[in-house]
Amino acid sequence: MSDAISICFCGDVMIGRGIDQVLPHPSSPELEESYVRDARGYVRLAERASGPIGRLGFADVWGDVPGALERVRPDALVINLETSITTSDDFWPGKAVHYRMHPANVEALRAIAVDCCVLANNHVLDFGYAGLGETLTTLTAAGLKFAGAGRGAAEAAAPAEIELPRRAPAGDPSAAADRLLVFAFGSTGSGIPRAWAAGERKAGVNLLDDLSARSARRVTAAIARLRRPGDAVVASIHWGGNWGYTIDPEQRRFAHALIDGGAVDTVHGHSSHHAQGIEIRRDKPILYASPWFGANPGYRVLRRSGAESRRAEPRPATASSAAARCRARARRRAASTCPRSRTPRGSRPSTRDGRF
Repeated sequence: MSDAISICFCGDVMIGRGIDQVLPHPSSPELEESYVRDARGYVRLAERASGPIGRLGFADVWGDVPGALERVRPDALVINLETSITTSDDFWPGKAVHYRMHPANVEALRAIAVDCCVLANNHVLDFGYAGLGETLTTLTAAGLKFAGAGRGAAEAAAPAEIELPRRAPAGDPSAAADRLLVFAFGSTGSGIPRAWAAGERKAGVNLLDDLSARSARRVTAAIARLRRPGDAVVASIHWGGNWGYTIDPEQRRFAHALIDGGAVDTVHGHSSHHAQGIEIRRDKPILYASPWFGANPGYRVLRRSGAESRRAEPRPATASSAAARCRARARRRAASTCPRSRTPRGSRPSTRDGRF
């Protein structure tokens, strides 16, 4: 019997804005972007390039992904969910882009049997602490596990626990993995505001102070205290900027330190929006960046997908030719095609202190 664990590691999943608008339960289309004020404008741009879209089913937004996952049948599917699941209108000030999905559309995540939603990223608090609280409540009610954010520092730092099928190597049943632990961390280098850091009585994300050797030792020690025999451990990290193929030496040193510390079996990086390099260190994989798995950057990407498993070569997400054509003109046209309605800020509830 093989002792291999098959895990599908996905990058950024942004299923708000236009994607949320074509799902069965769209949230308010209001946006506060400099060039688009109504999320339905993204749908119109997509339809202009590719024809009518209409209302889609929960599985439809993933294109061919459900069938591919059914064929591969990974033991676990881990995504970086960069979308607040909320009806909150409490736009976090000063952000260029806000992602939200209506809580009733959480079925889109269940449609592909997501096992873990990583929340330590720069969009989970796009709609304030009320939005984060509703995200956590919605995921829990849907039976979806999460890591990297919480109502306090303890919950934000706690791992998601995923039961695994027991596959013992021949002659050594004790070496089989019983559960997968996913610890999630965010770095300010990915655009996460320091104000989003969780505290003892403050909601937020599990934010790394930095990527120093000291931080790596602290992370390793915290994981070692929770790890038990039979565990497989993933450190999922949101780090670095978008659209870069060069791996930051600081990220590489940090990843090496986690592997060398002996408590982490896989480093799962994300933020770049496309695949970066994969390194094997001490027979353990480091995925410096997994690509977009689902996104709405302003043109039709309803069939965009990208994922890696621990045994696969990276497969970057790709857009259709229509999407590529639409990208260049999206900003020029959006301002003239999208209504610029907005709600007075004074009418929005404020839960800015992050206390629950």
